[in-house]
This record gives sequence, C-alpha cells and structure tokens, in this order.
Amino acid sequence: MTSTDIVIILVMTFPMFLFSIYPGIKVSEYMQDRYNVTEKQKRTIMVSVTFLFALTLSILLYVL
Repeated sequence: MTSTDIVIILVMTFPMFLFSIYPGIKVSEYMQDRYNVTEKQKRTIMVSVTFLFALTLSILLYVL
C-alpha cells in the first residue's frame, strides 16, 4: 500500500461520516445506559466509534 492509497482512503473517510454518525450516537448511548459512563466518556466513545466506523467503510470501499 502506497502513500497515495492511504491519502485516498483518508479522503474517502470524510463522506463516510454521514453514514457513521448514527451508529456512533447509538453505541455511546448504549454504553451510557449499560455501563453508566460519564458525559465526557460518552463523547469520547461517540467520536472514536464514528471515526473508526467511517475509516472501516472507506477501507472496504477502496479494497472492494
């Protein structure tokens, strides 16, 4: 994998945020209800899940 491939994947990540915000919100709400996390931890979980899900979608679209 070259550096241009990585740049293309990262650029494709931004449109994938549209599809990954909802799962990020749902996962963070589940974690707050189930494990009683704080609001700061909930926001961290939401941003992390959203970015990782968007990155995963971008990699899958690039590879397939």
